[in-house]
Amino acid sequence: MSRAEAHAFSKRAAASIRLIAGMGVEGDAHAGATVKHRSRVARDPAEANLRQVHLVHAELFDELAPLGFHLSPGDIGENILTRGVDLLALPRDAELAIGGEARLRVTGLRNPCRQLDGFQPGLMAATLGRDAQGALIRKAGVMAVVLAGGDIAPGDPIAITLPVDRRPLAPV
Repeated sequence: MSRAEAHAFSKRAAASIRLIAGMGVEGDAHAGATVKHRSRVARDPAEANLRQVHLVHAELFDELAPLGFHLSPGDIGENILTRGVDLLALPRDAELAIGGEARLRVTGLRNPCRQLDGFQPGLMAATLGRDAQGALIRKAGVMAVVLAGGDIAPGDPIAITLPVDRRPLAPV
């Protein structure tokens, strides 16, 4: 669990975070009904915020460690670090129930950006891959919106509900 009150690349680890319906993570610079990422605000400040919560699978950190990238929770801007959930295989609009009350709807993939290289040189390329057909794989996590708020903490169970229409994730 991580958040940052100011716009910064990395987020500070927290013992728990509070999710607010329609807004995101309480106290996080990216919380809000409309876009908060600076580049998106410059294009259209009234655009809906589909990037309220950033989730990354801890298995990515495991994959990157032998390549010399040693990451800690919050380092690459994620709010929630999961383990045992194949985030990248989820379809758009999958719902994640976390803990007792909180519910998220997955909106798309995080598109790795050059800020990753500013954190550790070569990290952006390390978060990209190719599948057997040569299609680009973006490994830097998924983005979501908050459907129902609540407090969540490390170790809280995550239950997944898949949508009937299983559209693949695309960058948001």
